[in-house]
Amino acid sequence: MKLYYFSGACSLASNIALREAGLKFELVKVDRRTRKAADGLDFNEVNPKGYVPTLTLDNGEVLTENVAVLQYIADRNPAAKLAPPAGTMERYRLVEWLAFISSEIHKNFSQLFREDAAEETKQYVRKVLSNRLDYLNRVIGSGPFLMGEQFTVADPYLFTVLGWGRHLNFDLGKWPQLQRYMERVGARPQVVEALKAEGLVK
Repeated sequence: MKLYYFSGACSLASNIALREAGLKFELVKVDRRTRKAADGLDFNEVNPKGYVPTLTLDNGEVLTENVAVLQYIADRNPAAKLAPPAGTMERYRLVEWLAFISSEIHKNFSQLFREDAAEETKQYVRKVLSNRLDYLNRVIGSGPFLMGEQFTVADPYLFTVLGWGRHLNFDLGKWPQLQRYMERVGARPQVVEALKAEGLVK
């Protein structure tokens, strides 16, 4: 498998998940400006959508979108317990978390990176994000991970998008449970390994 990524983008979640699952994969960096991939391919031909994560499978198929890619990775090695078994209520809870992170956290943070977004739009987005983080801070509580004791693919996704806050002057200090959550997830060996692989930490 090949994971195409932009350094520090949401594809970091898949990078972490692949390592947590113990799967063999090749990490392929994509130049954001030229869209040239490190393996010599034109990224827009690999994924016409033009964004990450993009996972090319051993059979040549291409899988995109965080909610799909993360579950695919989890299902490749059930023993790693990165997702509950398909068809269970717990699995639907995982999908619920992935959808929440994608639509309520990821997409709102993305708006703050846009240079063409009006200041009043950004202020509105910050207010919405604050409300969502208030909710997250309550539900995470003192539990180690989003779904309780078990680390799942929802955790690297939330860790990745919350990590963008420090680049956007969005201080997590107001949410102490989220700060502790970020520290717990960030200390995992596979997370450190993924961050190093993308050049995000030394």
